[in-house]
Amino acid sequence: MRTVISKDGTPIAFDQSGQGPALILVAGALTTRADMSSLSAHLAPHFSVFAYDRRGRGESEDSVPYAVEREVEDLEALIIEAGGPAFVFGHSSGAALALEAAVQLGENIQKLAMYEAPYNDASEAKLAWKAYIYQLTQALASDRRGDAVALFMQYVGMPAEQIEAMRQSPAWPRLEAIAPTLAYDHTAILGKDGSVPIERAVQVRVPTLIMNGGASYPFMYETARALSKAMPHGQLRTLEGQGHGPADDVLAPALRTFFLG
Repeated sequence: MRTVISKDGTPIAFDQSGQGPALILVAGALTTRADMSSLSAHLAPHFSVFAYDRRGRGESEDSVPYAVEREVEDLEALIIEAGGPAFVFGHSSGAALALEAAVQLGENIQKLAMYEAPYNDASEAKLAWKAYIYQLTQALASDRRGDAVALFMQYVGMPAEQIEAMRQSPAWPRLEAIAPTLAYDHTAILGKDGSVPIERAVQVRVPTLIMNGGASYPFMYETARALSKAMPHGQLRTLEGQGHGPADDVLAPALRTFFLG
């Protein structure tokens, strides 16, 4: 594990593996760099892979108040550490952060790949999102971190019995520890109502691969299609048979083809 110091003085922990052009992995909600280790291993024969703990997670520190700009600065610090422009891949809400970084950092990101940024323009989805955000805010304000994690799992469709089993698992304390970062992803990075950010997407000037899973939620395809149409250099790809968490041996070749092609 190594650290880089972000612009506001916050230490950001990361692992580096492999040799080749720099590729930075941006994780989604409740995910740390440890969860990216398998994907890193698949990519390391072709890239110098940087997997990092986003601020407030794992071994990275945090600062208050939170701002999306600070997370973009974290990514910028990693790009500088990598020696200049880098490839960036973001998964889920990490893809939304990577999109914003591409707008702010311009050509410091050579190419961008995104997998299932969870924006949703459907009206019924906006109502569910509003209710989720309200309950999440209340749980975190009361420091009910376990309830916040369970609420997120319920929102994404995990059965109640599976959530209860997770509460009893050794992994639960780690999830509770990073529960406050749910607010970062869901009340800041994804915007006030989780709509597809067309006005930001049109400002992404670098080549961008927008992916969805063929076995995932139908709205993920609609979101990916909307983003790919809005981005000047966007291309859409569906990974057949994959859900919201794609298999690394399917995702890695798609990333390798896009970044090195």
